[in-house]
Amino acid sequence: MKLWCFGDSNTYGYDPCGFFGGRYDAPWPELLAEKTGFQVVNEGKNGRMIPGRAYEFNQFLRDAERQSADVSIVMLGTNDLLNGATAAETATRMETFLSRCNVPRILLVSPPPMKRGAWVPDDRLVEESKALARQYKVLAARLGVRFADAGEWDVALAYDGVHFTQEGHARCAAGLASCLSGTEGKI
Repeated sequence: MKLWCFGDSNTYGYDPCGFFGGRYDAPWPELLAEKTGFQVVNEGKNGRMIPGRAYEFNQFLRDAERQSADVSIVMLGTNDLLNGATAAETATRMETFLSRCNVPRILLVSPPPMKRGAWVPDDRLVEESKALARQYKVLAARLGVRFADAGEWDVALAYDGVHFTQEGHARCAAGLASCLSGTEGKI
């Protein structure tokens, strides 16, 4: 089975403790490949928000066609929240995106909630990030796509309150592996 992971810096594997913002050697998509034996493509990009412009949709569709994955894992929303959107606004953006992208077999993953840290100075962001999981769960049911909540996997976050630690990547991979276990062809 081929998985295409479309996400932000936490999919890419950004290491906030690295010199000039390095990258972990084994972010969760690579660890997921090791755990499952699936072919996994990491399409994480630092700073990515939920695509909302026509050229972003078109690029996504071209990439999806090029990858021709069995399952597309979409984990986005953190940067939308960091840029001032509420959980409800972020879920609306995600709904517009998923409704337009017309890609078969999507697994929508809600990012783990943020915690107070260098990038998260107040509790409003923490609460909005917690609310996002509830919003995405309802959205996934409405759209008929599979849903997973990374907040249930105890993903460890770095000092900034946003980015995964290496242990966080391992926990995310384990959570996704469990979620995908026995699902070949069912998502």
